Amino acid sequence: MIRKKSRREESLDHAELARLLPAPGDPHLSLDRHLLLEEHMMNEIQPTAPAPAPSRRPARRALLIGVPVTAAALAGAFAFTTLAGSGGSGTTAATPPPVEAPVVRIEPGSTAQLASTVEHIAAAASASKTPEPGPGQYIYIKSKVSYLSVRTDAYKSKTWVQPLHIREVWNSPDGKQGWLDEPGYQPKGGITLDSDVENYLGAPSYDYLKTLPTDPDALLKKIYKETKGQGNSPDQQAFTTVGDLLMEQLAPAKLNAALYRAAAKIPGVVVVDHAKDAAGREGIALARLDQQTGDRTEWIFDPKTYTYLGSRAVQVKQAYGVKPGTVTESTAVLERAVVDAQK
Repeated sequence: MIRKKSRREESLDHAELARLLPAPGDPHLSLDRHLLLEEHMMNEIQPTAPAPAPSRRPARRALLIGVPVTAAALAGAFAFTTLAGSGGSGTTAATPPPVEAPVVRIEPGSTAQLASTVEHIAAAASASKTPEPGPGQYIYIKSKVSYLSVRTDAYKSKTWVQPLHIREVWNSPDGKQGWLDEPGYQPKGGITLDSDVENYLGAPSYDYLKTLPTDPDALLKKIYKETKGQGNSPDQQAFTTVGDLLMEQLAPAKLNAALYRAAAKIPGVVVVDHAKDAAGREGIALARLDQQTGDRTEWIFDPKTYTYLGSRAVQVKQAYGVKPGTVTESTAVLERAVVDAQK
């Protein structure tokens, strides 16, 4: 007969697991990795407890990029789980506490103006003068962001969002070197990213993007092929992949236009006439509802120039205790440039 372990014995097992796992090289994980790894760890160490709600967004695995779940990553997830469940605020001393997510009116979406809107956006992207980064230079992206945050307390989890804050990324064209500065969410002064910047940021390098086809049909076919089996559905993952390339990367102008035209071919994509980015700028959006999580991701564009402004995720259907209208993600690209130095 198998004796059931006491809570004290389970706690000792958890502590032993944390001791045996090697310390992570960098304890910061992306939000998606935190949530996915936390769910994995909770399923392993608390099999009788209800599993936390799934990640609000599929893990950012754009095209050929894939990240193995290493022991170091699991250690980082374990630290996140135990910290959040320790009875404190669920944050470190350097991390601002999460805030309650804002709630907005759900704007209806339509396909009536999809083709014409995408052509305006693609034309603006084609006409943009994209600087070509050279050796020793960096692609610099400055954004204002707020993402979903999950606080786990014993067997319960509660959904919050991070306060709006600045995030700056420097990425070499080959994706091998970079710098990330996110005050309050990274060590003071930021962190250096070397040898694995692509996997850390979740998007391919500029050099890789230059190899992709600029024919929308061929591009979309490649995206579906390379992301097969990922995300909540093939269509949702294709939409997510295109969106990830818009945020913290600088794509060649022809590829940028092809990405928008490819996105318009994904079933379920609609136009939302009114949306607001993290900087408070009003725009028009291309959007898609994730049927599994009930939230709609919106890419927001300037209504006059059709340049990309940022993104937003709005809960459309009640799910996992998140009520409709809740904004679970908000970003705004404030600056996108090619620079000679990291700082």
